[in-house]
Amino acid sequence: MSKRILVILGHPSRASLCAALSERYVAAAQQAGNEVRCLYLGDLRFDPVLQEGYRRIQPLEDDLQRAQADILWAEHLAWVFPIWWGGIPALLKGFLDRVLLPGYAFKYRPGKAFPEQLLKGRTADLLVTMDTPPWYYRWFYRMPGLHQMRRTTLAFCGIRTLRTLTFGPVLDASDLARASWLQQAERLARR
Repeated sequence: MSKRILVILGHPSRASLCAALSERYVAAAQQAGNEVRCLYLGDLRFDPVLQEGYRRIQPLEDDLQRAQADILWAEHLAWVFPIWWGGIPALLKGFLDRVLLPGYAFKYRPGKAFPEQLLKGRTADLLVTMDTPPWYYRWFYRMPGLHQMRRTTLAFCGIRTLRTLTFGPVLDASDLARASWLQQAERLARR
């Protein structure tokens, strides 16, 4: 059964391993009969700073309005990004701050401790690169960037993460390792 899939490249460069992973994921998802759209955050024009917090919602730029429409269109989202300094890149964080707004992604309810999840029913995959060995990131750093994406961002809005692939260390990875990672992204997209 085909799905509507949105692939979001959270790395600012299209000449990155993350970009290659997203391209492989897109191609495999399309070959499997899915309808696929892509968001390349490095190509979007928007202010990544939520200037006044949530006290005042700043107007969304055209690119962010289209991004919101694409997220609503999608049944499944594939987020492809690096871990930098233990967390997600500033560009991705700014995108999340500006796009996943109250009234769009969640809604606070009087007398309720937790908000209504307005993006419920969607699923996600995370494809994450890092220079740290993934086992070290998991057991010693406790995966703060992955917890942020899976639990305090996506799950907060109702998006259920299905699978997370971590690739690393990238810094001195061999061509063979990189080819293996691309194959893993392809297999994930075909599921």
